[in-house]
Parts: sequence; C-alpha cells; structure tokens
Amino acid sequence: MRLAALYSGGKDSTFALYVAEQMGHEMPYLVTVRPSDRASWVFHTPNLSAVPLMAEAMGRTLVSRDSDGTEEGDLEALRDALSGLDIDGVVVGALWSDYQWDRVNRVCGDLDLVVLAPLWRKSQDMLFEEMVSAGVRAIVAGVAAEGLGPEWLGRPLDGSALAELKGLRDRYGISVMGEGGEYESMTLDSPMHLKRIEAESSERRLERGSGTLEVTGIRLSEKGH
Repeated sequence: MRLAALYSGGKDSTFALYVAEQMGHEMPYLVTVRPSDRASWVFHTPNLSAVPLMAEAMGRTLVSRDSDGTEEGDLEALRDALSGLDIDGVVVGALWSDYQWDRVNRVCGDLDLVVLAPLWRKSQDMLFEEMVSAGVRAIVAGVAAEGLGPEWLGRPLDGSALAELKGLRDRYGISVMGEGGEYESMTLDSPMHLKRIEAESSERRLERGSGTLEVTGIRLSEKGH
C-alpha cells in the first residue's frame, strides 16, 4: 500500500515507519500535528521543531498542521493533514494506548483510510531490543516518572538503558518503552536516514517530577563520518 506515517520524531513512530517499509509498503509522506499545548493527549510534543530536518534526513515529504492541543483540535488538524493525500492508509507507532488508537481510527475511518499499527500489543522488551538491533538511534528527550531523573535526559536508548529500565519497571512499574508517558524520545538516526541528526546544543528544563531536553541547535551530517 501507499501510506503516510504519523511522525513525531520519537523512537516509536520511527520504528513503526521502518517496520512498515520492511513489510513492502511505500512510505512517501510523514504527517505531523503540532499541538500548542504540551499536555496533548493525542500527540507527542517535545522537539517538534526538529521534525522538518528529520524529514529531510530521510528524504520524505512532510505534511504538518498546527493544533490548539485540545482533543478536538488535534483530530481536526490530523483530518486536514490527511485529506487529499494520495494514500491508502496511515502508519502509527501506537503500542498499547487504546485512547490514541481509538481517536486515530476514528479520523481514518471517516477518510476511508486503513490504519496500520505494526507495534500494536507486542512485547515491549522485544520491541525495544528489535528497535536497537535494527539501528534506530534515539535519546531521551523528556522524563516524567519516579526513577527517571534529569540524568536520563539526552541518554541514548540502547541495551544498557533497557537493562536499567527493566530494573525500574520491577521497582516502580514503569513501561520500558515509555508508553505511559514515563519518558519521551528523539530519533537521531535509523536505517532510513540518508543523513544523521546531530544535536549541537540543548537546554534542560526541569520541573517538579519531570524534565525535558529542548534541542536548540541541530544539523545534518554525512553518515560514516
């Protein structure tokens, strides 16, 4: 099928795009909704300003819409972004969130589009391992759970991180994939990237019980250098 990928720049949407391509689907478009409210329940919000460069790094056409961050506003922005695209369906990086799954399906159902969720309801440990093994390179861009302090901001999501996240799951019950909002991520590289993303400067914004890594300067670099 010819599909558009809902893309936030995080690891889940990147890995879902990769898996869909491995299934043989054509993926010409990345679709991003940019909520003005950081507390949007439907879409990921950290470092959305970097998504245009991410699309360029992968050689994809980016379709983006702004939203007020309300559920109704987010879904209307998604509907507007998808309307008129020459596609058969949409790829989403949803893992376990019935809330997100239901809302995206509602919009796509109205537009007669198929929804493909290649990561849906799979083992989170397995997904993390497969993501790292596939070559998706991401860092932690936000934390909001007990056990995940500011020292995690900017940390690579690799095998070492998975081992520690498993320990935190045993102790605090968190999701190792951050599905409950425990952490957010930002992708720097993947097998689909023609060029690598480099974060040249960033700022940590810390609040009580949470923190974000706001990347203030990024650039593309040739792979292999």
